[in-house]
Amino acid sequence: MAVEAFTVGVEEEFHVVDAETLELQSAAQPVVAAAQKHLGDQAQPEMLATQVEVETAICHTLDEVRSELTRLRRRVAEVAEAQGRRVLASGTHPFSTWEGQRVTPKERYLTLEHDYQQLAREQLICGCHVHVAVPDADIAVRVMDRTRPWLSVLRALGANSPFWQGTDTGYASYRTEVFDRWPTTGTPAPLGSRAAFDILRDALLATGVMRDAGALYWDIRPSARYDTLELRVADVGTTVDEDLMLAGLFRSLVRCCHADVERSVPIDHPPPEIVRLARWRAARDGLEGNLVDLPDGRPVPARAVVERLLGVLREDLEAHGEWEEVSELVGRQLAQGSGARRQREVATRSGIREVTADLVARSWP
Repeated sequence: MAVEAFTVGVEEEFHVVDAETLELQSAAQPVVAAAQKHLGDQAQPEMLATQVEVETAICHTLDEVRSELTRLRRRVAEVAEAQGRRVLASGTHPFSTWEGQRVTPKERYLTLEHDYQQLAREQLICGCHVHVAVPDADIAVRVMDRTRPWLSVLRALGANSPFWQGTDTGYASYRTEVFDRWPTTGTPAPLGSRAAFDILRDALLATGVMRDAGALYWDIRPSARYDTLELRVADVGTTVDEDLMLAGLFRSLVRCCHADVERSVPIDHPPPEIVRLARWRAARDGLEGNLVDLPDGRPVPARAVVERLLGVLREDLEAHGEWEEVSELVGRQLAQGSGARRQREVATRSGIREVTADLVARSWP
């Protein structure tokens, strides 16, 4: 079956907590089981038994994405509430610890625990992944190469995990730092073709560190399951609007890079070492400091870099009738700050447990 280019799908991961204490509960499986009666395979368990994942249907418009995300969140929240539990959307839980949590008893996750040990047991993190269909596998890799200068900007916009086990980490996206301990994360160097990607993937598999291509946890990758490019940089947004913003920006970026590939527009790829520093700076400061402006490699206020990205995407967004919505969502995020900033503001006023209560309340659409 032919795949339609530039359709979009979104995956969101959530924490399951006790309704009274707001502490993490290893109770995702009964929540998933109840949700699946309504959602089928669109609801799934994740690595730890405290986590639920939802996956939208294939969407053509941002209105469809919004409708899907809203429907999925409401259903999961409703079944959790019926069980005396709640769900919250944040890259990390503000105060619960990994001790006492369990890995989901599913063969893949148990294998990951066996292979990666403590890294798997401490995987108390939730992200938002966006898939955009690019049917031509060779062009998909060349598009992936061209997105590299902008991935840190998307990470900053989606930063929503300042707390780890009750402590303010000083990072806007501490989820990034937790995940970066895995050996298969990071941003790939430019590859140039699907053949080059396949050679590298096979070489990585040959090391025995990865058992399959699904364990290639790059910031962006050709999906192992679909004919898509998968963006993996962002913490899950507390609200639907935040993840809708991410989906709109990434799809537009893919469309723009795809057009540049077809026109053979020249590009200067920033060195992998500079890209690594840029992604760290985005995780450290989110929207509240400087970002590393690529390819120049100089510190620039985050707002200026975000606005430059919007400028690059504007013509494409206008051509697809998405400019007003996406630019409004981005403007709102710039005005109110990242999710990390909002969590810290609540903590300053009311304390860490109130941060968790606020996240639970705002995760309902």
